[in-house]
Amino acid sequence: MGMVDKMDATTNQSVFKEDMLSGKTAIVTGASRGIGAAIAHRLCEVGANVVICSRSAESVSQTAAVLKDKGYSTHAIAADISKKEDVETLVETTLEQFSQIDILVNNAGITRDMLLMRLKDEDWEAVLQTNLTGTMYCTRAVLRPMIRQKSGRIINISSVIGLMGNAGQASYAAAKAGMIGLTKTTAKEVGTRGITVNAIAPGFITTDMTAAIPEEFQKKALELIPLQNFGAPEDVADLVCFLASEAARYITGQTLQVDGGMVM
Repeated sequence: MGMVDKMDATTNQSVFKEDMLSGKTAIVTGASRGIGAAIAHRLCEVGANVVICSRSAESVSQTAAVLKDKGYSTHAIAADISKKEDVETLVETTLEQFSQIDILVNNAGITRDMLLMRLKDEDWEAVLQTNLTGTMYCTRAVLRPMIRQKSGRIINISSVIGLMGNAGQASYAAAKAGMIGLTKTTAKEVGTRGITVNAIAPGFITTDMTAAIPEEFQKKALELIPLQNFGAPEDVADLVCFLASEAARYITGQTLQVDGGMVM
C-alpha cells in the first residue's frame, strides 16, 4: 500500500492558498513519479521552492521540466538516498541554491516482496537501507540547518503496512514501521528547536502501478475500505501541505493515515 508510479502533474489544483508556503524551501525524495511527484507539485502550487530528487537523473529532470513549464521554482538532483554521500550532496546543493531548508519530505522507497522464509539477505538489506536508513540519512542531514534557523518540518511517508503488516512484505513492513519509530524519537529530540516531525501512512493509492493489479485483488481491497474507493496521490500531497504549514505548528510525533478507514 502507498504504492507509487507515474502521475500526471496537471491534476486538480490545491485547496490551499497559493502563497501558503511562499519563501519556504522543501526537499522531496523519490519525487520523479507517483506520490512523490504529486507532493512536489502541491508544494510548488502553494509557493514553496522545491528540490526534487530521484535515483534516475532522466526521470527527475522530466518531472522538474513539467513544474518549471508551469512557472514554479524547482531544482532537480539525481541522488540515491541509500548512500550517505548522495544525501550530503543533496542537502549542500539545496543550501547553495536556496540558502535554507524548511521542509523535508522523506518519500523515497523500494520494495522487494517475498515470503520471509524465501527472502534473500540482500533484498532485506536493500529495502531497509533505502526506506529506513535513507530516511535517517536525510533527516540527520537537515537537522543542523533547521536547528540553526529554529524551525522546520520533517514529514515521513510511511505506510499502513507498517501498522498492520502484510504477508510477503516483511522487509517493507519492518522499514515502514521503523520510520514511525524514527518519527517519534526525532520529534522528541528536536521539538524544543521549533521543528515538527510527523509521518503519513497511505493506504491503497491509485497510480499506474496499482491500476495494473488484477481486478479480483482490487475488489478484495475495496471491501476493507469503509469509504469504498481508493485514494489519489493528491490526497497524500494535501496532507503534506497541511503538515508543512503554520496550521500544523502544534502537531508533532504523529502518524496520520490516508487510507479511507482501511486500518482502524
